Amino acid sequence: MRITVFGTGAVGGCVAARLALAGVDVAVVARGATLAAIRERGLTLRYRDTEQTAAIRAVGDPAELGPQDAVIVCTKAYSLASAAPAIGPLLGPETAIVPAQNGIPWWYFHRAGAPFEGEVVAAVDPHGALLRALPPERVVGCVTYVAASVPRPGVVEQASSGRFVLGEPDGSTGARVEPIAEALRRGGFEIVVTDRIRDAVWMKLWGNVALNSVSALTLARVGEMATNPGTRRIMTLMMEEMRSVAGRLGVRLEMDVETRLEQAARLGGFKTSMLQDLEAGRPLEIDALVSAVSEFGRRLGIPTPTIDVVEALLRVRAGTMAG
Repeated sequence: MRITVFGTGAVGGCVAARLALAGVDVAVVARGATLAAIRERGLTLRYRDTEQTAAIRAVGDPAELGPQDAVIVCTKAYSLASAAPAIGPLLGPETAIVPAQNGIPWWYFHRAGAPFEGEVVAAVDPHGALLRALPPERVVGCVTYVAASVPRPGVVEQASSGRFVLGEPDGSTGARVEPIAEALRRGGFEIVVTDRIRDAVWMKLWGNVALNSVSALTLARVGEMATNPGTRRIMTLMMEEMRSVAGRLGVRLEMDVETRLEQAARLGGFKTSMLQDLEAGRPLEIDALVSAVSEFGRRLGIPTPTIDVVEALLRVRAGTMAG
C-alpha cells in the first residue's frame, strides 16, 4: 500500500516516521526547513527514552509522487483550503483521503442524513471549495490522539502512545478502512474502527473546544486549566453547551463532563495544539474547533453563549498576534 503523509508538523511527522520505521511504503509532502532537514538527515522520532531516524522520501511537489492508495492529511484545518489543490496529483481513481485534523471537518454533512445532508459547514468551507477539491466520497473519517511536538525541523517528539479512530462517513463497513488501519497498526498505533465516526469527531472536539480555547486565552497548560476552579467552570459551561448541540444531531458522547476533565487533569504540563500555535506565531484553529460549534447551534436553535464569548475573545487574541 502506497501512503503519502501530507504535512509534516507534529502529528504528520510522528505518523510518517512510525510508518517508515515499520517498513510501510510511505512518503511525505513537506516544505521549507522541514523538507530540507528530512532530505538531508531523515525524519527523527523521539519517544520515551528512544530516538530513531527513518529514511523517507520527502518532496515539495506532490506531482513527483503520483497517485497513492491513501493520503493522510495532517495540515492544520486553517491551512487546508490553500493545500487542497496540491493534494490533487496524489489522487487516483481509488485513493482514500484520511484527514487527521482537529475539529469539525469539511465532509461532516456527507451521508449524514437529515436535516443537513450534503450541505457545507460554513465555518470551515464557506463556499464549498473543499467539497469540490477533496470529494467527500473519497474520505475515510479519522480522529487522532497523538500528543507530539516539533523541537526543530526534521525531529518529532511523541509524548504518549497514539490512537486513531477510523470510519466511513456513511457508517458502512467497507473494505477501504482495513488496509489503512493495518498500516497504522504496523506503525505501533492503537486503532479503533467505528460505524459512528461523527461520535468520535465530537468526542475529541468536546475537550478541544474548551481546552484549546482557554489555553490560548490564559497561556495555561492542560493540567492547570482542568484543576483551577475558574477555568474549569468556564470549560464545563462550554462543554455542556456543546453536548446540547451534539445531542440534537444524534451524537452519543461516551462520558460525562467531569470524567473528561479528570482525564485532562492527568496530562499535567502538556500544551494544547492551539497554545503551541500561539507561541509559534501561527494562526489559531478557531473555525474548526469553535466557530463550527456555534454555527451548528444557530442552525439548530440552541444557544451557545459561553462558546460565543470565548470565540469573540479568541478572534481578538488571534488578531493581536497577527498584528
